[in-house]
Amino acid sequence: MKISTPWRTLMVGTILWSILPTAGLAAAYVEGTVPDGGSISGKLTFEGALPIDAVEKITISKNPEVCDEDGTGYREVVWVDVKDGALRDAFVFIEKIAKGKKWTAPEGGNYVILQKGCRFRPWAQVVKPGPIIIRHSDPDSVLHNINTREMIGVEKGRVVKRTLFNFGQPEPGDINKKLKPRRSPFISINCEAHNFMFGFIMAPKNPYAVVVNEDGTYTLDDVPPGEYTVSVWHPRLGIQKTKLTVSAKGTAEANFTFSVK
Repeated sequence: MKISTPWRTLMVGTILWSILPTAGLAAAYVEGTVPDGGSISGKLTFEGALPIDAVEKITISKNPEVCDEDGTGYREVVWVDVKDGALRDAFVFIEKIAKGKKWTAPEGGNYVILQKGCRFRPWAQVVKPGPIIIRHSDPDSVLHNINTREMIGVEKGRVVKRTLFNFGQPEPGDINKKLKPRRSPFISINCEAHNFMFGFIMAPKNPYAVVVNEDGTYTLDDVPPGEYTVSVWHPRLGIQKTKLTVSAKGTAEANFTFSVK
């Protein structure tokens, strides 16, 4: 039977309408107990010479009485932090997991971006998407202006930044915001009033994400048995991935080595 053009258009439109509401929506992560959970642990290392811009010296031209705590006249921004071969300030995470452990409540009950001594503290942290406090803990003579941006395209090495919020904070105190990345869990922060203040956040859909320890080690615990892709994100060195299997109450190991070619 031949279907006329208007009816074909109507039928195609109806089919698309039935598909579109669910086509781009990923299933939400389900929190629960993991009685037979295992763990993933390992270490991040760096081999070879550091990149020439691993450490950047930026002149402190504003609020030196607060920002220049060392009295040097400049701030050393460490983009690639390596000590005794251990790579620090990197994130380790499981990319996709449908269900597992509950999010752990943050210390003090709230996620916080702390601005103190003209630094973001900590430099790197994992937060659950949602409410977050922007805290200005410097003297009232200091104006901060936080710019928080979602980093889209990190996996492809071609990053486009989308502003989540950007506002001035002229006085000490707290401002409540909602951190709601749409397309990427990777987030950069900087202060528009102080060009030497930087930091990074990861806001994943599941709680299986950590910042590595000072010695480059990490552990992801209470992982349900199964096969996973474990990834590392370093804001300057990019992403590495590996696949592994976690057995019931077992321990899987994944080590990562970075270098500059």
